[in-house]
Amino acid sequence: MAKKETVNVQGTEITILTLRQDDYISLTDIAKYKDEQNPRFIIQNWMRNRNTVEFLGFWELLYNPDFNRVDFEAVRAQAGLNSFVLTPQKWIETTGAVGITSKAGRYGGTYAHKEIAYEFASWVSVEFKLYLVKEFDRLKSEEVQRQSFEWNLQRTLSKINYRIHTDAIKEQIIPKEVTRAQAAFVYATEADLLNVALFGMTASEWRSSNPGKDGNMRDHATLVLWSSRQAPCDTCPSQIRACAINAHGSSLSDL
Repeated sequence: MAKKETVNVQGTEITILTLRQDDYISLTDIAKYKDEQNPRFIIQNWMRNRNTVEFLGFWELLYNPDFNRVDFEAVRAQAGLNSFVLTPQKWIETTGAVGITSKAGRYGGTYAHKEIAYEFASWVSVEFKLYLVKEFDRLKSEEVQRQSFEWNLQRTLSKINYRIHTDAIKEQIIPKEVTRAQAAFVYATEADLLNVALFGMTASEWRSSNPGKDGNMRDHATLVLWSSRQAPCDTCPSQIRACAINAHGSSLSDL
């Protein structure tokens, strides 16, 4: 599902969608800054310009391996003629372009990759383009700060909850007189039980399933996961063990 955000640029609401892990900005909304009643005609007038066609084509050549170069050259040859007309739909269907998307219904309208949207905004108004870039950068900066705060909060809760569980192991499972090596073995075994109870897998299984991720599974746990998958009793290892065995199978009962 596409992620939708909006920014206000000089009194105009501009919609931003995340498509294919890239940000696409509404050309329809940008065009409304110039003509609120007929934004599609503003877009078409921009697209029939030869410089626009060349810019769109070179962008696709850089980022779209499936771009139809032959049909692009045919479109390019006609660009600038009085009879030349180009709509977003025709451009997409003719060349297989991905930098522009046009759809009806929810989130309907014409959207373009931010680099293309900035080019269109410059054509509409250089001043508007600069304000658009400023607001877009502000939005993304706030997203980075919010994600950083959430990660730090999740990591802090992870440490707190894990410490509660390991303290319970120390107090109720490990005998008073054991060697350091024996205690370390018990901690490692019970830690895997905790991981299974909370995350459904052991630490080694998580690393095998997520070779590209740094840290451990607790670093990537969400606040929802921590709040919904707490062990039945933070100070009762027997219940933690039972939870882990039920979640991962009877083979863990031998640990």
